[in-house]
Amino acid sequence: MENFKNKTIIMSGGSRGVGLEIAKTLGKDGANVIILAKTTEPHPTLPGTIYTAAEEIEAVGGNALPVVCDIRFEEQVASAVAQGVEKFGGIDICINNASAIHLSDTVNTPMKRYDLMHNINVRGTFLLSQQCIPHLKKSENAHILTLSPPLDISRKWFGITLAYTTAKYGMSLVAHGLAEEFQKDGIASNCLWPRTSLDTAAVRNVIGAELVKGSRKPSIYADAAYAVLKRDSSTCTGNFFLDQDVLEEEGVTDFDQYAIDSDATLVSDFFVDDNPEDWIQAL
Repeated sequence: MENFKNKTIIMSGGSRGVGLEIAKTLGKDGANVIILAKTTEPHPTLPGTIYTAAEEIEAVGGNALPVVCDIRFEEQVASAVAQGVEKFGGIDICINNASAIHLSDTVNTPMKRYDLMHNINVRGTFLLSQQCIPHLKKSENAHILTLSPPLDISRKWFGITLAYTTAKYGMSLVAHGLAEEFQKDGIASNCLWPRTSLDTAAVRNVIGAELVKGSRKPSIYADAAYAVLKRDSSTCTGNFFLDQDVLEEEGVTDFDQYAIDSDATLVSDFFVDDNPEDWIQAL
């Protein structure tokens, strides 16, 4: 399949984890991928830099442009978009992947962590999407994909980790609004979230190696993103997708291929309400 050959994707984050997995999956089709991230040097506990990510994308057949960018700053985002357009001629897909996380209750949330999450997650999603829209309007099948959860105001997560919940739901609200505002222009805006925990270095740092046994490989998220992004942007918009649901719609029945341990009980991701109580209480 070459659904994305010569298509240009811009992604916030993407130097590691699910973002890189999605970028490589699209890159296998020959896509052009613009990676925006701050990671120019290896992190003490997390693998990968913006440059190693670009190498991995190109190794599978894609074209990559790594751009050092902090999406909290308008001038840096505008410059990154301009660089990508200059190199590849346009933008077809915007993926809002960058996200900060700090899991604590209200009293134990430092305001600098609150500000970081809201500036990256919500403001960053709005800003990158805003800068891409003039170019997306010129694409034949333009998509904005935001990696954030389904909206449900009744969910219990507000009472568990208020700052992080509002930051992630803020991303979803931005995506929801973009779907309504730009449907007339043929620009799709959807959210995608994992049904279960995914085995990434960042997740291991948050939930611990033991619970990772009940996680799935990041490839399930990447395969679901691929499936959403190839859909008709004039009709597939305004959705809050879970990765497993998307793949079931695509006819996938074998989910053991994504399992870390096929005998382990799956652990649902944040904002999916059937998590084991002992995990929720440990947050």
